[in-house]
Amino acid sequence: MASVPFHYVDLRAFSYATEDDRRVERALRTLLPPETELERVGTTGHHGDPILVLSARVERADDLRHVLSRLTEAEEFDRIEAELDERVTENCELFLRLDKQAALRGDVRLGDGVTFRAKVEAYPAKREAAVENAREALAALTAT
Repeated sequence: MASVPFHYVDLRAFSYATEDDRRVERALRTLLPPETELERVGTTGHHGDPILVLSARVERADDLRHVLSRLTEAEEFDRIEAELDERVTENCELFLRLDKQAALRGDVRLGDGVTFRAKVEAYPAKREAAVENAREALAALTAT
C-alpha cells in the first residue's frame, strides 16, 4: 500500500486508582509502534480518585500502517469492516473501542478500555468518502 488514507490515529486509555499504570501502558503499547512516546496526564475522578490518562498520536505513514495492521488482527475485524458506516462520523473520524484486558495479553479485539480514533482522509471531506477510503485501506492491509 503506497499511501495510508489516514491523517492520524489517536489511542487513549485510562489507568484508574485500582490499576497498575505499567500494565495499562503495556496494553496500549500492544497497538503502537515500539518507539511511540506516550503522553501522561493526571486527573481526578468524580469521587476524587486519581486517574492517569495515557495517550498517543501516530502520524507517520509507517507508524499508521503498524497500528492499522494490528487492528486487522482483531477477531472481529469482519465486524469492524461491516460497521464502518456506523463507525465513521460526519467529521470523517473512525471510532473504535478496544478491549484493554485483551490488549494486555497482546490481543486486539473490540471491547472497553482503549479508545481508537482515526482521522480519515477524504476529499471532499464527506463521511461517505471517508467510509469508502477506510474500507479500501483496511481491505488493502488484509490483502498483503
